Amino acid sequence: MAHRPRLIVGNWKMNGTAAALGEIEAMAAAAAALPGDVTVAVCPPATLLDRARRVAGDGPLVVGAQDVHAEPDGAFTGSVSATMLHDAGARLVIVGHSERRADCHETDADVRAKAEAVLAAGMRVVVCVGETAAERDADNALAIIAGQLDGSLPASATGLAVAYEPVWAIGTGLTPTPAQVGGIHAAIRTNLVARYSEAGEAVPILYGGSVKPANAAELLAVDNVDGALVGGASLTAADFLAIVRAA
Repeated sequence: MAHRPRLIVGNWKMNGTAAALGEIEAMAAAAAALPGDVTVAVCPPATLLDRARRVAGDGPLVVGAQDVHAEPDGAFTGSVSATMLHDAGARLVIVGHSERRADCHETDADVRAKAEAVLAAGMRVVVCVGETAAERDADNALAIIAGQLDGSLPASATGLAVAYEPVWAIGTGLTPTPAQVGGIHAAIRTNLVARYSEAGEAVPILYGGSVKPANAAELLAVDNVDGALVGGASLTAADFLAIVRAA
């Protein structure tokens, strides 16, 4: 089992106001005591980015964003560019989350353009892939994920992380078995190495989908699981840090 630095990312989705900044402050304090090979990031809504960065201070907690527009500027009402996110304090951006793909009809080409914009702005990018329940039941999970990787990944592996999130597990309480997770992550690793050669070995692959303190250690022990993309359990410092400590 290759050892790669761990990356644990909290995705707050459309949750959080100024009242929640105390949770980020607690996360930042705990992150300062973590081993150097564990990186912790929290992605609050864009309205909190600047304030979250200020609360996080100069410590190791990374403040990230949940989405980005691919263009650097222009007439895109309501959108935020990579340069703007970086200016607000973001150092990592999630792209291609299943909720964006499904609800906002984002294509693989859209996701790739966003990933390239994030990397060009000097930030890390987490590219999400994953199958629906119907795709899994039809035994098409590997083909669906391979297609998403082929269409969504940027040209360079530098600054890249991939998150596998089975859509049927997000927010449902359902979780694939460690063997199922291991099989998907192994296939993703093979794809990354074929695409990026040796650099593909270093790309962290995160697991996401109903990650919680009770199952984090078991999931993070699986080969090629190099971290986690955490949804609801990242909204409170206590739950999120329990997952982080399992890394």
